[in-house]
Amino acid sequence: METVRGQDLGGIPDEALYEHCRREGRCLVTLDLDFADVLRFPPEATPGIGVLRPSGRPTLRALTVLTSQLTSALARESIHGRLWIVEPGRVRIHQSAEEKE
Repeated sequence: METVRGQDLGGIPDEALYEHCRREGRCLVTLDLDFADVLRFPPEATPGIGVLRPSGRPTLRALTVLTSQLTSALARESIHGRLWIVEPGRVRIHQSAEEKE
């Protein structure tokens, strides 16, 4: 696991971060709702995108709960090529056109 800060990528454009994660084969987990835009950031081309959506302010406690939910969901199924929106009490999974068929 790496962080944006740990890789000295803070402040880069979203598109550059998306491409960086894709090239390195890393799942992107973020609080940035921009990454939930499947037209701008197609999850099918990635190891997966997880967007954490705390209710209210993103406190350490809220992020710990959401991260735990994400980890539990990952134990049941793969995020590869998908967008997951992780909210308190649920994980919404965006289905690509191929998955819907």
